[in-house]
Amino acid sequence: MYLISIYFDENTNKILQNLINRVAQTSGNTFMTDNNVPPHMTIAAIQTRNSEEIIPYFESLKGNISSGKINIVSPGQLLPYVMYVAPVLNEYLDKMSQEIASMTEKIPGIKLSKYYRPYSWLPHITIGKTLGRDEMIKAFQILQQYFVPFEANVTEIGLAKTNPHEDIVRFELSE
Repeated sequence: MYLISIYFDENTNKILQNLINRVAQTSGNTFMTDNNVPPHMTIAAIQTRNSEEIIPYFESLKGNISSGKINIVSPGQLLPYVMYVAPVLNEYLDKMSQEIASMTEKIPGIKLSKYYRPYSWLPHITIGKTLGRDEMIKAFQILQQYFVPFEANVTEIGLAKTNPHEDIVRFELSE
């Protein structure tokens, strides 16, 4: 599986990485830190055997998607094992989701995950993953203590391989 994800400015990365580190330290689950998963928000999950099929289409996004702002407003959970923080789905994110879905439709032989299609996508930034029941409780408690809503700047987009996370192509978004 390959992911198309957006990445953030330095200040946003510091805030998100602090939350990731606190969840790892408090819960004892270090999946995110052990695997060097950077703060990011996945826009599309693509099933294909070879990233080479995706790269030319992905690179066609250069200059067509701009940087933008999102408001990250709430912690949440995807049961049974993921803690996240969530932005408000604004026009910027909706347009990006539509554009990336449209781009993926042009690629023969790939499949866009049904959970990342426009109007069936839950925008979220994973803070903890593979958490057990007790780890989830500890993670939620730490997010209750340290999370405050904030505005984030989206500055980059990338294509990455999962498990472990590995960037394939990543570039800055136009202003």
